[in-house]
Amino acid sequence: MKVAIMGAGLSGLACAIILEKNGIIPTIFEKRSRVGDRFVNGEIFLSILNKPVNDAIAHIGDTYGIYLQPTSYIHNLVLYSEHQKAEIHGQLGFCNLRGRDEKSFENQLACQVKSKIIYNSEYTYERLVQDFTHVVVATGDGDYAAQMENYRLDYSSTLNGYNVSGDFNRYTIRVWMDNQIIPNGYGYLVPISEKEANIVIWYPKHPGRPNLDYQQSLAKLFHTVSIELQQSLTILDHFEINDYQIGICHYPRIGNSYFTGNCFGSITPYLGFGQFIAILTGIYTALDICGTHRYFNLTKPLRRNYENSLVLRQAWEGFTNRQFDRMVKFFSGSLGNMLFNSGHFDVVKLAGFLARPWVRKRKTLDE
Repeated sequence: MKVAIMGAGLSGLACAIILEKNGIIPTIFEKRSRVGDRFVNGEIFLSILNKPVNDAIAHIGDTYGIYLQPTSYIHNLVLYSEHQKAEIHGQLGFCNLRGRDEKSFENQLACQVKSKIIYNSEYTYERLVQDFTHVVVATGDGDYAAQMENYRLDYSSTLNGYNVSGDFNRYTIRVWMDNQIIPNGYGYLVPISEKEANIVIWYPKHPGRPNLDYQQSLAKLFHTVSIELQQSLTILDHFEINDYQIGICHYPRIGNSYFTGNCFGSITPYLGFGQFIAILTGIYTALDICGTHRYFNLTKPLRRNYENSLVLRQAWEGFTNRQFDRMVKFFSGSLGNMLFNSGHFDVVKLAGFLARPWVRKRKTLDE
């Protein structure tokens, strides 16, 4: 058995670790010059989005023997709309680093891999499928899956952010839902340390709709954050990802080719998160190659989660600021805190079910 893994990102490296634990040594092909060869930014695992798993980091470690160290856990989540504010407390998730930092999740995974990684790779899928018995497509986007007509593109998204210096509570993240700042999207503040944080806007892009002036929106959010924190923040760096595809593959496995990470569809359409699912798809692929499980069956819950999240994204894009105010006011109460600390209860599944009739009705009216 010869296994090739295209991509040394979260899913590709997770796949390699599990294969090695089962005596299979893959070859990893990475088109960039190093693992995590991208800008450094903070990302999060939000537990409410990963149900029925409550603690993603513990789950990955206890169940699969893959160990990750976040920069901090999330104890406080502060939600803002135009006129409302909600503070939620509990064991809500984790913050972590991505990119060119030795503590980034990519580099933490790479330290657990013994297999050979070929950097600056120019190998194509077409070549690898001829030379290897199994090919894991973990390239970080849906391009290869789309070229093989195995990908449903739902929309594109853009992420723009600042790395800023100031004084931050590393256990608190803040989220803004305000169409006057980011129409149809949202903004957030994620601490990297007590002295650095990311201020980010994330928004969808649809054909035929006018493009957002992201510089103006990011400047508005920066100003809003400065006022809320009562600080004069300093911009250290700017980063962006433009026209990033959000979609899902039709088939997770075709022959002996496996589609993992963003080639599978790990980014959830609702808020754009996807690290946990990316890692799971890599693990599940390895279990299939080892012959202990079927990748198709293991990924069924992930596909359902994606579809529920897509419904919530479609509902979100129809929200007015008044509706965001109502939502944030709801979360400010005891029931809102209970939902975020709901153990294994799948809130996304319930919310997706409840939102479907409203989304269908709105689509009918739009037609």
